[in-house]
Amino acid sequence: MSLILLPPRSIVRRTLTSLGKAGGIRPYYLLGEPRTSTFRNTRYHDNSFTPKIFQRGAKSKSSVMLQDLPQGRVGPKLEEMVVEDEKISPAYPTVVQQAKDNMVKFDNCVLLTRVGGFYELYFEHASIYGPLMNLKVSYKKTNAGPVPMAGFPFFQLDRFLKILVQELNKYVAISEEFPNNLSGQVKSGGLLFDRRVTRVVTPGTLIDERFLDTSENNFLLAIHLEGTPDVSSNHQREIQRIEEEMTSEITKPQNVGLAWLDLSTGDFFTQSITQAALPSAISRIAAREVILDESLRSTYEEGILKILQQTHQVVTFQKPSDKFSCISDWDPMLDSAGISPTQSEFFDEEVAAGNALLRYVKARLQGLQMKLQHPIRTQVTEIMGIDRSSMKGLEILETSKDGFGRGSLLHSVRRTVTKSGARLLRNRLTAPSTSLETVNERLDLVSLFLDNQDLHGDVLALLGQSYDSQRLVQKFTLGKGDADDLISLLRTIEATRHISETLQAFSSGPSSIEQSLSSILSRLSTEGPGLLAENIAAAIDEEGLQQQHQIEQGEAAALAELAKDVVDNENAPEHLKAIPKKSNKDSIRSVLRDREQEESDDTWIMRESASPALLESHEMLRTLRQEKLELVETLRGRLAASSLTLRWTPSLGYICHVKGRRDSQLALQDLPGAKVLGSSKSTKSFYVPDWSDLGSKIDQVKLQIRKQEQILFEELRAQVITNLVKLRRNAAVLDELDVACSFATLAREQNFVRPSLNLGTAHKIIQGRHPVVKQGLEEQGKSFVSNDCFVGDGDRIWLITGPNMAGKSTFLRQNALISILAQVGSFVPAELAEIGIVDHIFSRIGAADDLFRDQSTFMVEMLETAAILKQATPRSFVIMDEVGRGTTPEDGIAVGYACLHHLYKTNRCRTLFATHFHALTDMTQGFDKIGCYCTDVIEDVSGAFSFDRRMRKGINRHSHALKVAALAGLPQSAIGIAEEVLAEFRITHQKAIVSSGPNTISGTG
Repeated sequence: MSLILLPPRSIVRRTLTSLGKAGGIRPYYLLGEPRTSTFRNTRYHDNSFTPKIFQRGAKSKSSVMLQDLPQGRVGPKLEEMVVEDEKISPAYPTVVQQAKDNMVKFDNCVLLTRVGGFYELYFEHASIYGPLMNLKVSYKKTNAGPVPMAGFPFFQLDRFLKILVQELNKYVAISEEFPNNLSGQVKSGGLLFDRRVTRVVTPGTLIDERFLDTSENNFLLAIHLEGTPDVSSNHQREIQRIEEEMTSEITKPQNVGLAWLDLSTGDFFTQSITQAALPSAISRIAAREVILDESLRSTYEEGILKILQQTHQVVTFQKPSDKFSCISDWDPMLDSAGISPTQSEFFDEEVAAGNALLRYVKARLQGLQMKLQHPIRTQVTEIMGIDRSSMKGLEILETSKDGFGRGSLLHSVRRTVTKSGARLLRNRLTAPSTSLETVNERLDLVSLFLDNQDLHGDVLALLGQSYDSQRLVQKFTLGKGDADDLISLLRTIEATRHISETLQAFSSGPSSIEQSLSSILSRLSTEGPGLLAENIAAAIDEEGLQQQHQIEQGEAAALAELAKDVVDNENAPEHLKAIPKKSNKDSIRSVLRDREQEESDDTWIMRESASPALLESHEMLRTLRQEKLELVETLRGRLAASSLTLRWTPSLGYICHVKGRRDSQLALQDLPGAKVLGSSKSTKSFYVPDWSDLGSKIDQVKLQIRKQEQILFEELRAQVITNLVKLRRNAAVLDELDVACSFATLAREQNFVRPSLNLGTAHKIIQGRHPVVKQGLEEQGKSFVSNDCFVGDGDRIWLITGPNMAGKSTFLRQNALISILAQVGSFVPAELAEIGIVDHIFSRIGAADDLFRDQSTFMVEMLETAAILKQATPRSFVIMDEVGRGTTPEDGIAVGYACLHHLYKTNRCRTLFATHFHALTDMTQGFDKIGCYCTDVIEDVSGAFSFDRRMRKGINRHSHALKVAALAGLPQSAIGIAEEVLAEFRITHQKAIVSSGPNTISGTG
């Protein structure tokens, strides 16, 4: 690295100034701007320094001694010097300068600065993002020139965060106001507020924003590749690992550590997988944001990018740090349940990923405290693997055509009544269990509710009265819960208690079901949360809370009108004083103040009886109000003014006010201490010492009540944290009950049956149905044709032929979905289902080119096929549809046969293989465990036809593509030509078969 000697700053300034004078330009200086790069479909952020030119402000002098000249890299040092110089001689008003400093500090974020009742953007942030948020960009005059600015009312924060974070995938730094003490006001030039960033909002760190999707988790994922430098790992263990790698004779597959959490619920997970399983894990977790180590940037485009660019996830590179040195450093961020996790419970790559994850979250929260649940290790062997192509092809979460939820498996089977229950169902569908014990416990619970309709109805009704307690509790751990959240928590605790009592009263049924019920009841804790509920009910005044909401809604409406007026007049919110006093904006502010003063007397969120001190304060307030009434009557009598009222205004304080021509002419000489403030023909305002003293006492008591209410609220919040573990455990139980009730409702509606699962490697499904297609056909008044599937024991591979549109693809998908539903813990659409536990479902169904990544349709198909042949095990279930269709018939047949051969000889797994290459049925006649099955077309003498979608044993050598083409509306002339060509092909093909003899390849296994 070459060293660059920087000249003194004064010389730089003089040089720039002289150049500016000579060339007719003004001097400029350099500042950092945020840099956001986009590679194809994947966005990533970093904190790299990129020069940006701004106009500089007033001149200032500084000097640097020769021995103090900085050496080394220019960028950061220059940035530090510029920032320091700007603080010495600010070129902008203090508020704008504070925003400018924060923009430099958080240079990869969009900065929102709180100014009174508004959030504002300045400089290039206003110019770039203002139009994107449909905000009018105006210009603030300063000594350094006009500054672009845009703003919106504070209560619309969630609306604009949604645009920035969810739609534009930007990071947002929120700068809030903090009152300055006297010394702070002196330092800031009399500014009443200091402004500093309290939180950085990113797509993966949402907490309680209103636009947060309640039906799915908002995961943040950290990925650590084994071998990536990790300064936070134990040094000795790192040396040992390097020595082992150097002395190892066998190269091990690179392991990948995963750690992911949902900041809105506190869920925290880790997993160690191989690099080959990474695409499947990323698809299953579906994180909104992914964190990678900075050292991966150089290989990013070649490695993980190939996976992440297909999922449109925001990717953030983070520099290594020793902030978290070992797993014990996680303890302050975890709840206090049980024993703290130990290093030996996790693989090194999991710990490294967890370190990176928590370090990132802590930086984004800017000191905000949180309590996550203890990390749960996800074992690869405990869940069914479903890769990304299978997730998409089987349409588990969304349709493959348009990406909508309607038409997906999730949409078709969801009958949950709670938001958190919907999240659990979604997570189970993406990660079905491979544990027989776990699956049977879930099925027992479904059987309980299916066989006992009254119990089912009672539990559903109670679940409907509960709230999303996972997210409610997490808000309190982050210090963001309010009185409404306490009421919601109260309702949930009450519902939990009633559910527990209802289940305890039920005591009949098979022993296995009794055991599942006992397991549920043993995890419900009502004692501690019950006491919390009593305290909440005794403290919170729900009527007062409702009145407060009405007032806030009125204020929000008025403030929105004020904001509109401000924008229309192109005035910044802090310049409202310059608006004429008789304008609408002033009248609105007056209404706000009057209403706030008049109605606040009756809006208390805590009951008077919540504490002795609060009761005493309310009694004192009632006494003072009575004195106020008496004073009003006294003054009215003495002044003979029936219109007299006692008021408070922000500008005048405590005043007496009279109106009416007669009352306004009254004389005050007989009223000691009275002082006229203003009068007109019909009104008069004046001071009265008695009212000034009494009004001051009333306000002091009100302030005292507010402080006591805050103390009580903090005590309730502390009780929530004390019961954190129990509340979270109860919430998890309610979610399980919700999913079980949902499956019971589904089974009753659709006549699903309980599957029987075992450790074998066979499927025995009688009259199976596609859970989504059947419902869609019924909505159109059509019927669905059920089919049997016996694959695994006799025939390990089903080779399926038949016409287009005759149900081959539907048959393949329905059996895969039945397997997923069974291992999720749901009843299945069939008359009978016996299924050997599946460790991984693979599908090769449909394909589309990906020209953006230079991949043809056939290339996409081959990539998916390669993954299946490499990863499928004897316990896997594979469905493949029309492999080899994207190339010539000869090549396609060769590829199709090679796949069948590999699946039969090497993978030895259950496979449903649909094809239009009828030659494959001849080539595999010698494979003992391949069975040929087909669908057909029924045609009458008139030429009319219908599809026979009933699966039967045999081979159908006619795809009847021309019939489908005719249905699609191809011209009859084109159909006629196609029929002639097809007839010639068949004659030629038959002659070739006769001359060459049968072409079969034998196989056993």
